Amino acid sequence: MEREQQILEAAHEAGFDLAGLAPFRAPRDLDRYRAWLAAGHHASMDWLAEVQDLLEDPRRFAPEGRTLLAVGVGHARAAVELEGGGRIARYAAGRDYHNWLRKRLRKLARTLVQRGLVGGARSLVDDGPLMERSHAAEAGLGFASKAANLLHPRFGPWFFLGELVLDTELTPTAPPLPAGSCGTCTACIDACPTGALVAPGQLDARRCLSWATIEARAPLDRELRGQLGEWAFGCDICSEVCPWGEGVATQEARFPTSPAVEGSTLLSWLRLDRRPGAFEERFEGTPLRRPGREGLTTNAALVLGNRPADGAAPALRVVLEEDPSARAREAAAWSLAHGYGQDAGARAAVELAAAREQDADAARGMRASLDETGPA
Repeated sequence: MEREQQILEAAHEAGFDLAGLAPFRAPRDLDRYRAWLAAGHHASMDWLAEVQDLLEDPRRFAPEGRTLLAVGVGHARAAVELEGGGRIARYAAGRDYHNWLRKRLRKLARTLVQRGLVGGARSLVDDGPLMERSHAAEAGLGFASKAANLLHPRFGPWFFLGELVLDTELTPTAPPLPAGSCGTCTACIDACPTGALVAPGQLDARRCLSWATIEARAPLDRELRGQLGEWAFGCDICSEVCPWGEGVATQEARFPTSPAVEGSTLLSWLRLDRRPGAFEERFEGTPLRRPGREGLTTNAALVLGNRPADGAAPALRVVLEEDPSARAREAAAWSLAHGYGQDAGARAAVELAAAREQDADAARGMRASLDETGPA
């Protein structure tokens, strides 16, 4: 059996659904990436520009690399809604996929070395300067979609990626399936509520709900807040409307719903424990840690402004009056003004908070929310 085939079989034995080999070199989509950065479509994710030279030539960060082993693992599951309302991206309902993939990639690396198939291997799971979708497509793991992700005929858009940088020159694998295409379909572009898909395959992260609820660290654009709808963490709209994703078998047994998600409600996110380390402990091993306590509280407040709920107004007032985060306080003010403005007490609370607010930007935001909604 050829060495390449043995490596691919070892990857499947390790639990990966997809595996392919690609040259470890500049990504094929480099020019598109440069244009994307130049347009500012990376939003606040400045690190993507800071590592541009490494992305352009991956041997700068891994000089030993000769071949890239790209792997994929399906994670499809039913839509996830928190009790009482509010949605989170499906991938976030289970354990943190970074840990799942990293553990298996490291084990696979040891296996490949022990079998004498490579001299050494370095694992990457979103923690290296690599245009992984471009490299994975070259390795035959899928084809680029109009939603700027990868699609696979079996898994649709519902699969994670990981990589091993191998120190051995290997023959790239031919795509095992027809390349596939979105054809004339524009369902993802048409369904995006914010117009973040500015052209086929081009995502403006500044308008993406996933960026807004996971990566953003500053108050959201006021128009974008209303467009969040019920999305409190991430967004699956472009994947949910994709025809390639229909009927994909669930992988919930592989990534069972975490207790942190099962016990979450938007109201509980407004009341998250503020003691040092408490947030990290509650959401240990889940993607929900990424935005931090401030981010989840802010997201919950904004969604509750779009989708008012019984019992939310008092909890929002506590955030408005007591939360240590100016960003969360301002979001609570927006929510109270927009979702509960018929309550004179809610409006009065925002007016008083705006007068007392020490953070100038938050105070301006609170007054803007009052101006937008008018008198009670």
